[in-house]
Amino acid sequence: MKLTAKEVFNIPNILCYIRFLLVPCFAISYLKADKPGDYYLAASFLLIAGITDLLDGFIARKFNQITELGKAIDPIADKLTQTAILLCTMFHVKGMFLLVILFAVKECTMGVCGYLLLKRNKKLDGAMWFGKVSTAVFYATMLVLIAFPNLNVVWINLLMIITGAFLALSFILYIPVFAKMFHES
Repeated sequence: MKLTAKEVFNIPNILCYIRFLLVPCFAISYLKADKPGDYYLAASFLLIAGITDLLDGFIARKFNQITELGKAIDPIADKLTQTAILLCTMFHVKGMFLLVILFAVKECTMGVCGYLLLKRNKKLDGAMWFGKVSTAVFYATMLVLIAFPNLNVVWINLLMIITGAFLALSFILYIPVFAKMFHES
């Protein structure tokens, strides 16, 4: 597949490239944080990543700038960002490893299913609504955990339970979608 400069450098894809660059900015600022301003900086990188994620999809659809490259790199940027968030917070938030395990199982399973479907010339065209809701909840709860690292343990646990519940629910809701696609192929 030959890509044109217009496809590579359209605004949605540039926003996606920015998200890739924000991952190390977030990780370094969060892992080196030791005062409130440092945590706010890390949270701001995450907030900017979330906003650019919303904007790239909106602009691509609204202005007919959807490209095959964009469809490939957008989910990679999403998963890279989410993985960085989970791995970094695992060093600061007790019990975060449980979310890391749930996230890894969900994403690996979905990745394998997606790969097997591609081999059968089928593919899932974009995220389903429940996947988008789960991602929004993930960003919102992680943003709070990152910006306010000294939250009461009850609030921390509640935010992790909410995040885990939405991750699990979206995983469960994707199962029949993939099952139907396998049945049809």
